[in-house]
Amino acid sequence: MAKRQIEPILWLTFSAGGMAAALALPVLLLVFGVLIPLDWASPDRTHLLAVLRNPLTRLVLLAVFVLALFHWAHRFRYTLYEGLQLKHLNQVINVLCYGGAVAGSVMAGYILLIAL
Repeated sequence: MAKRQIEPILWLTFSAGGMAAALALPVLLLVFGVLIPLDWASPDRTHLLAVLRNPLTRLVLLAVFVLALFHWAHRFRYTLYEGLQLKHLNQVINVLCYGGAVAGSVMAGYILLIAL
């Protein structure tokens, strides 16, 4: 039997993370980084907490964060591997990039689990 490659799964997380980052993160940054601090939008605190306590909201936020982290890991890996021609450090780069994405994903999940 032929050895299966993990590369298609990594490209899938790369493209899904790119879409999640392009669609969701700018809106989140606009609302929570600009509109609310400048007091242009003032959501009711109890309503905002109710939305954030919803398990579906937490699951969607976790998916956006995890996919964005894996998108970063794949892009950074190929920048180092192809762009800077660090092909001799392939294993170290893989472990650091994807290990960082996994560690960040676990941390995001933990924070979303205990936050509220």
